[in-house]
Amino acid sequence: MPGTSTSVLRPVCVDLDGTLVKTDTFAQALLLLVRTRPAAFFSVLRCASGGLALLKQRVAREVQLDPAALPYHQELLAFLKSERAKGRELLLVTASDVQPARAIAAYLGIFSDVMASNGTINLKAERKRDALVARFGEKGFDYAGNATDDLPVWEAGAAVFAVNPCNPVRRALAGRPVRFFEDRPPKWKAWMKALRVHQWTKNVLIFLPMMLAHELTTPSLYIDAAFAFFSFSFAASAIYILNDLLDLHADQNHPRKKNRPFAAGNLSLLAAVIAAPLLVVASLGIAQLLPPSFTFILLIYLAVTTLYSWRLKQLPLFDVLTLAGLYTVRILAGTEAYGIETSIWLIEFSVALFFSLALVKRYSELREALLAHPETIGSRGRGYHAVHLPWLARAGIFSGILSVVVLMFYINSEKVVQFYNRPFLLWLLCPLLLFWIVRVWRLSMRGTLSDDPLDFAARDPQTWIIGILSVIVLISGSI
Repeated sequence: MPGTSTSVLRPVCVDLDGTLVKTDTFAQALLLLVRTRPAAFFSVLRCASGGLALLKQRVAREVQLDPAALPYHQELLAFLKSERAKGRELLLVTASDVQPARAIAAYLGIFSDVMASNGTINLKAERKRDALVARFGEKGFDYAGNATDDLPVWEAGAAVFAVNPCNPVRRALAGRPVRFFEDRPPKWKAWMKALRVHQWTKNVLIFLPMMLAHELTTPSLYIDAAFAFFSFSFAASAIYILNDLLDLHADQNHPRKKNRPFAAGNLSLLAAVIAAPLLVVASLGIAQLLPPSFTFILLIYLAVTTLYSWRLKQLPLFDVLTLAGLYTVRILAGTEAYGIETSIWLIEFSVALFFSLALVKRYSELREALLAHPETIGSRGRGYHAVHLPWLARAGIFSGILSVVVLMFYINSEKVVQFYNRPFLLWLLCPLLLFWIVRVWRLSMRGTLSDDPLDFAARDPQTWIIGILSVIVLISGSI
């Protein structure tokens, strides 16, 4: 293949960030420093006046990433190992600081040397080119890179290896013999996953007060509810991105969450930093089409979810109480968006039910973490340990049963006769709900439930059947 000479006399020089590793290790180290030691982060920032190389060195001294957890470009890594087996010399040549670069090289065990930034020189673009030419001569090395900063290096090198290149790099390399390495899904798929569009189904709760109040014939209510739905959905996506940034290191050590777009390096960290505030602006912009009270609730939601991502999710009990409360906030947002009064019964029912589901989520996460890393349980978790599993199950099942009891009291109240001509039929909802709650907990205890019960519910045929039967009961009781 053109551009893939296997001459043992010509070394292969490999860039690190975006090439060997699909993410930016310096940006990730900064995020980890912000997450774990914010005071040290601001102290380190004072070094920025001394240049980027010095800043990278200071960050590297404060934070050590786990080389085993980083998202490597597997196709490129396999190629490099095969070339090493043929006798070719491999060098890791990066603008990252020398300390993390050497740690990664030592972990992989395939590089004979490391060339990197050293606190004085930021080994990037022309500086990297000049260093390689000084060592190997013009056209005396092959180079694997990914970004426009690598173009000067490719000009001075021999064979060109382009790894997940952006469109400007592709255009600049047009007409040259290039070997491409691609290891990323289409961007639209990665963004759909990063924004958690499937999680927008939680915001259907905004429509619930309108539906239960039987206000289904006024078009303006649907319009206001739709605005509220998308406002909350954009806000939720912004928080999901923020959460992924703050949890990046922990996600990379998780057996399933390591496949999230930012943890896997399928989307850049810079894109996340830009997207999150843009989504918040879009959310608040839509909110201006609704009453000010809705905007107030939305701001509370943004503040609490940000605090949850930053700290509350690490505090046992506070985390599940916050999750349950955030579901109820969606119901309150619906009432403010289109002016339908919310029944106190609905609030009590939602708090009990969603507290149970929040405990299911935490139970499943803890159980999965315990099976994957029993020796480190709690260190990367949410403040829970193995001894908490029985307590989580008991509290969650009790809370779920309590939601059924609240439903029973509502059916037996005078409030129900305002909306239902045959309220006795609503008693059928109780065994349906009880069956679903018990089933969810049984699956969680068996380890067959994902850590998000609502995500499971959206894909579970039995849940859909129970939902359809519940709607039939509600309609029959209304006729």
